[in-house]
Amino acid sequence: MPDSVLNANLPKRILKLANSDFKKIAVPLVIVLVVILIDQLTKFWALETLDNNNSIEVIGRFFMFTLVYNEGGALGTNFGPSTYYLIISIFILFFVFYYIFINRHLSQIAYPLSFIAGGAIGNIIDRIRIGKVIDFIDVDFFDINLFDYTLERWWTFNIADSAISCSIVFLLIYMVFVYPKNESKTIPK
Repeated sequence: MPDSVLNANLPKRILKLANSDFKKIAVPLVIVLVVILIDQLTKFWALETLDNNNSIEVIGRFFMFTLVYNEGGALGTNFGPSTYYLIISIFILFFVFYYIFINRHLSQIAYPLSFIAGGAIGNIIDRIRIGKVIDFIDVDFFDINLFDYTLERWWTFNIADSAISCSIVFLLIYMVFVYPKNESKTIPK
């Protein structure tokens, strides 16, 4: 039996449901693609414009563009070779996409997870292409002194890192402060 005949027999309600599900998953996928595109374009710009020895001052020494190749992970961590971070990123990415799909009806969760997925893919592309991540945004942050650890300047990062970090902060705030209040309203007492 042809597909068109089968579709014609489906109730309108089911077709409408399938269409709305597509829309709910399409927006997160567009977010993922936009983050990847912006991340890769800015990294291409950094490779073409910056060199390893010089920084471009944007707002004095507070905000600069400095080309750095990061073989480790976020916040200067280095638990192993770049391949380790590549494998872990791909593994975690499957879970992120799964949670985007199951939370597609909750934009407050699906959208930040989409930014995380886009950022992760942007950094995965770098690790596959050149074996390390291209970082170029260099910001002077207030000095941090904590238990014999001193940080005088923030770690150099990129658009993908920003998408991941900002989304994680948003999700933490949402899950701690907003989500419990919304859940208590829906649970009958």
